[in-house]
Amino acid sequence: MTSPKLLAGGNPQIGKGDGDGPVQAYIAAMPGWKSELGRRLDALVMATVPTARKGVRWNSPFYGSEAGGWFVSFHVLTKYVKVTFFDGLSLVPIPPGGTPKSGQGRWIDIYEGDELDEAQMADWIRQAAALPGWTP
Repeated sequence: MTSPKLLAGGNPQIGKGDGDGPVQAYIAAMPGWKSELGRRLDALVMATVPTARKGVRWNSPFYGSEAGGWFVSFHVLTKYVKVTFFDGLSLVPIPPGGTPKSGQGRWIDIYEGDELDEAQMADWIRQAAALPGWTP
């Protein structure tokens, strides 16, 4: 089996798919330290929202509610992993990333060596999962 192609910034090219399999393939293909971060994020989402559904869309793992849309995703970039909350403006506190063109979405960029605040991340995940979620 060949490894997935890495796109710009080292993001793994994983085809659209539902379930844990495509998400685990993405995480396994994340380069360097980012793969361990991907495992931690996946475990944190599932520990916080055990009923979350998983899938890969647009070469990124997505997590959603059983009945609704997607609430969080992450994506590999050259020097960091971006964790995006699709209704981030509704979270308290609002995640730090955003631009005037971001709409409701907000994110946090995690760089190598950053301390992952798992308690804050779990709180955002819990809040985001309780919202209707994003449906493309």
